[in-house]
Amino acid sequence: MFNKILIANRGEIACRVIKTARKMGIGTVAIYSDADKNALHVSMADEAVHIGPPPANQSYIVIDKVMDAIRQSGAQAVHPGYGFLSENAKFAEALDAEGVAFVGPPVGAIESMGDKITSKKIAKEAGVSTVPGYMGLIEDADEAVKISNDIGYPVMIKASAGGGGKGMRIAWNDEEAREGFQSSKNEAANSFGDDRIFIEKFVTQPRHIEIQVLCDSHGNGIYLGERECSIQRRNQKVVEEAPSPFLDSETRKAMGEQAVALAKAVGYSSAGTVEFIVDGEKNFYFLEMNTRLQVEHPVTELITGVDLVEQMIRVANGEKLTITQDDVTLTGWAIENRLYAEDPYRNFLPSIGRLTRYRPPQETAAGPMLVNGKWQGDAPEGEAAVRNDTGVYEGGEISMYYDPMIAKLCTWAPTREAAIEAMRVALDSFEVEGIGHNLPFLSAVMDHPKFVSGDMTTAFIAEEYPDGFEGVTLPEDDLRRIAASCAAMHRVGEIRRTRVSGRMDNHERKVGKRWVVSLEGHDFAVQVNADKEGATVKFEDGSTVRVASDWTPGDQLAVLDVDGSPLVLKVGKVSGGFRIRNRGADLKVHVRRPRQAELAKLMPEKLPPDTSKMLLCPMPGLVVKIDVEVGQEVQEGQALCTIEAMKMENILRAEKKGTVAKINAGPGDSLAVDEVIIEFE
Repeated sequence: MFNKILIANRGEIACRVIKTARKMGIGTVAIYSDADKNALHVSMADEAVHIGPPPANQSYIVIDKVMDAIRQSGAQAVHPGYGFLSENAKFAEALDAEGVAFVGPPVGAIESMGDKITSKKIAKEAGVSTVPGYMGLIEDADEAVKISNDIGYPVMIKASAGGGGKGMRIAWNDEEAREGFQSSKNEAANSFGDDRIFIEKFVTQPRHIEIQVLCDSHGNGIYLGERECSIQRRNQKVVEEAPSPFLDSETRKAMGEQAVALAKAVGYSSAGTVEFIVDGEKNFYFLEMNTRLQVEHPVTELITGVDLVEQMIRVANGEKLTITQDDVTLTGWAIENRLYAEDPYRNFLPSIGRLTRYRPPQETAAGPMLVNGKWQGDAPEGEAAVRNDTGVYEGGEISMYYDPMIAKLCTWAPTREAAIEAMRVALDSFEVEGIGHNLPFLSAVMDHPKFVSGDMTTAFIAEEYPDGFEGVTLPEDDLRRIAASCAAMHRVGEIRRTRVSGRMDNHERKVGKRWVVSLEGHDFAVQVNADKEGATVKFEDGSTVRVASDWTPGDQLAVLDVDGSPLVLKVGKVSGGFRIRNRGADLKVHVRRPRQAELAKLMPEKLPPDTSKMLLCPMPGLVVKIDVEVGQEVQEGQALCTIEAMKMENILRAEKKGTVAKINAGPGDSLAVDEVIIEFE
């Protein structure tokens, strides 16, 4: 077995590989850019080597720099993680020439299947049903438009070397095909150092289901069930689960056997994923093969008990698989939610900055594992488990240079319903402050009827949130539970204040029992009757709610028992009450004495400033180009400028007709959130 492995990656996947290597007794080497000097993966590894400036195309994807780090460290093997160099045949060749093992498939398999154009040709020649498309290289935007018309809109424009949603666009007409081709080409060059583009038909009602395969270099291959990855935004997966709520055992077997046959046809070894589009009749079509570890691999590990990273390392060491297809058992249900540094209230635009607070829910074991249907570790069989794969820490910086994903929160339970409920509680318990993040949106998805029923396609987000995410409106029953909880919490805070002031011995008489709790346009008049075990909150209609908790003022997480059911609230302080976040809702809750509540209704509403004649930068980023000039009249929907952030290009468009009065930024300028780019007459 290897003594030392270098991880040619960063962030949570580098940390994930380090954990398994440590479990196997293998030393680890991290590489890092200037931006990652203080990153978590650097501190976790046994050694670390600096490889250059922040941009990935000047550090993490420069093969010569990574090879220098390997020589410096004396590493015997390299795990590439995903993205970056993980599917780069030239990198695998360089390792082979150096006598260093690549923890991944052979060069030939990478060349055959890692390139999406080549893989589709091979699949078609092998008789595998594929999505219609143009597999040749596309020279320019004019040719892209012609090909798109030949295939028929809508089409998907994709980077040949792409992954993670980078270099992908959906075009519904000639203009979008032209713009999408150039943006995809630019993103592909920046993210992968390869700007080749291909186009295929976009299937409008698909489910995205993938099969995990595992092969060794001795001709053995198995599949470990499937993952449902249909909840996507901008072609980037957001929620994954295993198994799929849609497949039956017959379809699963057919897809798995086809995936293994395809892998064997190209001499594949290591872990890999064969992705399919599945229609409503359970017909499936080969989409692509990812010749690497997938982001969503934890859900497969949780239902099978197989440590995929360990298996990859053992295969790279020349070992035979010790698992046969008959050994693979799918137990329970696992769900993964991707925590992204992006603001759902600003159309999911990237967010950067310092994590002033980062406190994930407590994990049930470092990575609860199942072996032949039985738990190995701290998670008892039949109970829910929580796993969080992360690459950040409280006080750390989220950089503009890399992918915005900062954690993968996973839950396992015996049933899908229980796994969803465990995820709801885990999301409510996840504390993140200092940056915009998508936790509220993830909570909303977990409660959405279509997701709960399992009836979703890759169009879920576009169909259910066509105008973007604007928060969650909780039902009145939930608001009553929160109101009762806030009344009880406010009483605790008031008693503490009177004790600190020392103004009165009978603190409870000073505080009083009657309050009005205002939230979301509702005013709840309540009476709080407390005892040593908690408080009974009585509403005007005579109904009561029993609240028990050990919350103390200043705690930013309140775990309460409300009428025998758990309630987890993120708690912030606002004047006269709390900022409460729960199940995707962000609420201002005011708790006032009855007379104060009467006077509050007389206060005038503060209006926000008028920014209707300004184009504001929606996220920190770099100006790529300005598409207009002073004095130019623009129409609604017209492109105004392009901003690049976290390896993605974002085209900002005019919301209405107007004339450009002033341009405050130019190509190459770095802008902050809400900085004024263009002013209109």
